[in-house]
Amino acid sequence: MYTTLITPAQLQQLMDSGAPLRVLDASFELMKPDAGAAQFEAEHLPGSTYVHLDHHLSDKTGADRASGGRHPLPSRETFARRLGELGVANHMQVVVLDRQGANYCGRLWWMLKWCGHEAVAVLDGGLPAWKAAGGDVATGPAPAPAPAHFELLAPLAQLATTAEIEGALGRPGLTLIDARAAARFRGETEPLDPVAGHIPGALNRPFVQSVLADGRFKPAAELRAEFDQLLGGRDPASVVHHCGSGVSAIPNLLAMEIAGLGRGRLYAGSWSEWCNTPGLPVAQG
Repeated sequence: MYTTLITPAQLQQLMDSGAPLRVLDASFELMKPDAGAAQFEAEHLPGSTYVHLDHHLSDKTGADRASGGRHPLPSRETFARRLGELGVANHMQVVVLDRQGANYCGRLWWMLKWCGHEAVAVLDGGLPAWKAAGGDVATGPAPAPAPAHFELLAPLAQLATTAEIEGALGRPGLTLIDARAAARFRGETEPLDPVAGHIPGALNRPFVQSVLADGRFKPAAELRAEFDQLLGGRDPASVVHHCGSGVSAIPNLLAMEIAGLGRGRLYAGSWSEWCNTPGLPVAQG
């Protein structure tokens, strides 16, 4: 079972073995929501299926949300049904990838854990690493996957709510890590949300610091040293990760797990939910 990262060579071995496997491509561009699907049709792993951030990994209708913010989570029940439609069954190893340094496929990785599926891993380095290793690629639209039954199980990843964070602000049992760019964190610019700044007391680690220039995650020892320095003695079990809308926080969350620091909680609504909730404090600088 692969539960954090999988290399292109390991994925090729799984494919060759005939083991039950689903490969899901979550490539996306925040400012061009249709670009990911076009990237997939241009080239993708043979047998993989495209997953869209807005259509599959969010609930934009507001009918059945598990969080707020710009990319609200669907309920676990709704997402379990979507997984079945994507051909995912409980006995399968799932591998997720993108072309954006795990920024978007990380969300899919986390949501599968949230629905009780531990056998899911991120293809380290994504499609570029696969191609660099000599892996085959296909083009054009992929055929619709055969539907499967996905049984919703107890969550293996945990959510934090706005109310929980508000109630714990300033207490040692809560450590917030904000994955947004430093200028957004400081409140110098805010291109997406109506208020600039950050949750008081939060630490800042832009998610790009967890990956190398080629999109692969940094080595575990390097990640461990960086997070130890950031936490400054704080308990890793107290960490709640967030960002703008619960997407780019996941590379940091995954990086902490790779580093052996456990699986932190996710505040999925993130800054976009916090800053739109009346009465909550905002810090800048």
